[in-house]
Amino acid sequence: MPKDPNMLLSFVNTQLRDNYENLEDLAAAYGTDPGEISEKLSSIGYTYDEALKRFITK
Repeated sequence: MPKDPNMLLSFVNTQLRDNYENLEDLAAAYGTDPGEISEKLSSIGYTYDEALKRFITK
């Protein structure tokens, strides 16, 4: 998983769109905590929208 928050945003949203039902499934597949992903993306102004199944601007 990318370390850079902007690259992470693109990667995560693409994976959510194409391969996973939700953030928890994606995080489990990569052996990471969904809270950690959310925290990193929050630092650049994005939050997870469960209904849309993607990170969006706050």
